[in-house]
Amino acid sequence: MSALVRASIAIDRLLTLLAKTGAWLGGILVVIVVFDVVTRKMGVNKEQVFGFNSTQIQESEYWLHTFLFALVLGWAYLRQSHVRIDLIREQFGLRVKYWIEILGCIIFLLPYTIIGAYYCTLYTYSSFLEGEVSKSTIGLSYIWVVKAAIPLMFVLLGLAGLAILFKAIAGLRNELPAHMIPETIGGDHK
Repeated sequence: MSALVRASIAIDRLLTLLAKTGAWLGGILVVIVVFDVVTRKMGVNKEQVFGFNSTQIQESEYWLHTFLFALVLGWAYLRQSHVRIDLIREQFGLRVKYWIEILGCIIFLLPYTIIGAYYCTLYTYSSFLEGEVSKSTIGLSYIWVVKAAIPLMFVLLGLAGLAILFKAIAGLRNELPAHMIPETIGGDHK
């Protein structure tokens, strides 16, 4: 197995682990939303239950949703969950499809993730320096933590792009195992 394929497998494993963490956050999010709705409809004072007010609980919902999305996006890209225009692309041979992936990653995906990570890191750092808190006087503090999910998302998407790039290069060299072809170029290539 080539070094490129091994590197892509290592990235895939990392992104899978982080996506599983994100999935757990999704479960926690469901529990919190149900708790929030039920206690609101029943008129229960949430501060007496867990020490959080209604605003903090609602803000924690979007924090969890933000981290869930950030942790799962790179994994979803590896699993070909993004939009493709297969109508035209399916007419091409395997080598051309590898080249499309390589050029797409180098020209579009990787520069986009680098620029996004850079500017979102500045945005997060600015929030940290300002000690930004919720706009609600009774909301959550440390807003920079939730803003940190945005550059994290770009970094994980960039790692996914690297994994696909490595697989596509290995495919051009005929070093890509057959079972990895569909996860590299999409479609049903067997």
